[in-house]
Amino acid sequence: MATTNVPYSNLVPNGSLASPAGTAITSGAGNGGQITAARPELTVIRLSNASGGAGTATVKAGDYPPALAAGQGDFTTGSIANGATVYLGPFESGRFIQSDGSMIVESSVALTMTAFKVPRNT
Repeated sequence: MATTNVPYSNLVPNGSLASPAGTAITSGAGNGGQITAARPELTVIRLSNASGGAGTATVKAGDYPPALAAGQGDFTTGSIANGATVYLGPFESGRFIQSDGSMIVESSVALTMTAFKVPRNT
């Protein structure tokens, strides 16, 4: 398997956004979701678990270079219960950006992932 592209859902300044359905991501190392052309400082990730069991998600540390703080390692959530939704971020590009400009999230169970981009003009 491979990572699944997760497109941004842009938050609207002084406006609203209907809740997007999200993108299904598969579990396991090397799988999960990938946000291309990521802007970590403007990124909030929503993870919804309907897998039938609890699991965790990991935002993978970036590549050095360009991620100078990649040595701090991955960020792993606490347990995400079945039926629960969690929000992660914003993030630090110096820790989480990959050499191709993406961000990667892996999980121990199948999840639905949505990447929100916070507008800079708010």
